[in-house]
Formats: sequence, C-alpha cells, structure tokens
Amino acid sequence: MEKKFDAVVAGHLCLDITPGLGHVTIDRAEDFFVPGKLINSEAATLSTGGAVSNTGLALVKLGLSTALMGKVGDDAFGGVVKKFLLDSWGVSEGLIVSKGLDTSYTIVLTPHGYDRMFIHCPAANDTFCADDINYDQVADARLFHFGYPPLMQRMYENGGSELVEVYRRVHELGVTTSLDMALPDPESPGGQVDWEQTISQLTGHLDIFLPSAEEILYMLDRAKYTEYRKARCEMTDLMTGDDMHAISDKLLGYGVKIIAIKCGDRGFYVRTAGADQLAKMGSAKPTDLDTWADREIWHSTFRINVTPNTAGSGDCSIAGFLAGILRNFPLEAAVKSGVGAGACNVCAPDTLSGLKPWDEMQSNIAAGWETNPLEVTGDGWVQDGEIWRGPADIF
Repeated sequence: MEKKFDAVVAGHLCLDITPGLGHVTIDRAEDFFVPGKLINSEAATLSTGGAVSNTGLALVKLGLSTALMGKVGDDAFGGVVKKFLLDSWGVSEGLIVSKGLDTSYTIVLTPHGYDRMFIHCPAANDTFCADDINYDQVADARLFHFGYPPLMQRMYENGGSELVEVYRRVHELGVTTSLDMALPDPESPGGQVDWEQTISQLTGHLDIFLPSAEEILYMLDRAKYTEYRKARCEMTDLMTGDDMHAISDKLLGYGVKIIAIKCGDRGFYVRTAGADQLAKMGSAKPTDLDTWADREIWHSTFRINVTPNTAGSGDCSIAGFLAGILRNFPLEAAVKSGVGAGACNVCAPDTLSGLKPWDEMQSNIAAGWETNPLEVTGDGWVQDGEIWRGPADIF
C-alpha cells in the first residue's frame, strides 16, 4: 500500500540560540569560561534544533515527505519555533503546543577552531511521552525515527519504559524503526540511567540504531569511556576497529538490525545483521537483502575547503543515510550519502543551510569527491579505497 510519508521524525525539539562567535579563537574551554570575563559576540542566530528539526528538516530538504512530532510550550520561544517550522518549511502539523509549559532551548557556543559547547534547558521535552505520538500518522509512513531520549525525562525514567512502549507500538505497525541518542551530562538523571539495560529492552523493536561513537561507548562500556575521556584528544581518535566490532557485536545481540555509528571527523561505521533479521525490518527494509546482510565497513569523511562548524552534522549524516535506505540504495551508497550530508552540513554555521539538494550531493559523490585519510587498526580490518572493511564484512 502506498504510504503518505517516507518518514516520521519524533522526539527532541528546541530553539537554538547561537551567538556569533566565529571571530573568537580559544585553545581550551577554560579560556572561555572565566568569571567576570566579557566576550563580544556578533549577531545571534535563532533556529530550531534537536533531532526533530535537524534530522526531520534535513530529510525534507533531501526531497523526502516527512512528518514531524515534537512538543513546545505556549511561551514566546514556542511561538518562534512554530513560526519557523510553518513559515520556512510548512511542516508544523505534528507540533504539540502545551499550555503552561516552557519551550526547550539551547545556547550553542561555537568559538573558532573548537568543538561546540551547549547550555540546555529541557523544559517541554521532559514531558514528551508515548501517548504524544500520533500512531495513525506513523502507520502512514515507511520509517519512524526518534531522537535524543537521554535529554527527555519521560523517555529515560523508569528504565526507559516509555521509550520501549513507543518502539513496541510503532514496530507492531510494520514501520521500520530508527533511533538516535544524545550524550547526557553524566551527573544528570539521564546520565545515571542504565542505558544498556534500556537498549536491551528494545530487542525485536529497534531496526536502525545511529548513536555517536562517544554516546554508545558511554552507554555500553563506561570504563573504557572514562579511560578515553582522560586523554587530551578527541575520543574518536582513540577508538579502534576492535572497539567498534565489540560494540556492534553487543548491539546485534540486542536485536538491532543496522548499526550506524557517527565518528566525527573519522567518518561513519556501519554493521548489519544477517538477511533473516533484516527481513523483519518493516516497510523501509532494503529490497536486496543479500547486499546489506552481514556487512561491516568504516567510511572516511569527505574533504571540505572551509573550517568546519559541526552543529547538527551528526543529525544531517543520519538524514543522508536514512534517505539512502528510503531510496533503496546499496549499503555503500547509503553510507556515502550519510557522509556526504554531514560534510555539506559543516560548511555552514547553522544546522541546515549547508546541506545540498539530493541530486547535487549525489553528483558530487559520483564525480569522485575526495576523502580524508582514515586509519583503522584492529584484527581483520582491510582498507579498500576510502572504505575499511571489518572482519564481519562478507560482501
């Protein structure tokens, strides 16, 4: 049966307030956060943020019919979010405006040459629950994607029971399910959750899992996360092919069919289950299961000619990868689409304006878009051009 929507994207939605700090260069976070210090900013950018906006609107920009489901309050910030979604994108139909609630917002600090820092207020997102999903609308979609449950109180409390309920109900509709995470403050209630236990309860209901390398290491191997965190470098620089293989082994054991781990400037790692498991994925499953089954690859990033701004890059790479799946691309082509969307995103200061239309991005990839060097260490890893193939890759 023909579906009205290619995808429904639900979960975290907020207003992003990004001061203009492109002229500010720092070497350490301590140089920025100094009591009494005044830092001049250029004009701030207001935009919607969170997975609903970043991934959902990226899918829209990539030409896919997408419904959005998020919650805001009836305050001034909520009015800005609603106006932006309606006036700029025409997709505010699934927006819940709750009387008396505050709207979630994030202050995004992006000094030149330094990774993003955030000040976040969860507000209305903390009240989002399983009953806020419009399941009739979801049933009219091929794929359901949910983002950032570690930042949403109802989604992580009680062992993540609301999150599990969402995925149980969606999966019973025959819709392919997809999940993105976020890295919570370890001292926050969301950071204290046993996330491995929650993920294990999604067994049979979660098809595509798209965390970052840092997020999934935090959730599945806290000791190694702590060890890597102490190093004076990016955590992804320390992660080996053996690390990724061990993480994906555990996730396959919890019933995930496609594991895609975002690795920052080290690209995109993907591992898949066998054909018998992929066949259970629902209405967006790949048609040619044999070319997707039992795969393990790590793709390097595409080269860009500007200083990257990484706000929303992971969400855009998710949108590119999911768009490849929804367009029934082979595995490698879907991965390239994810990497390409992330590379486009970091060329602009906001979360969406850098993303190219689908056909333009595919033309750049087909023309031989140059990749950055990638080295993967670990047992059984072999380089094949811009791709490294892992020990579980049988294609």
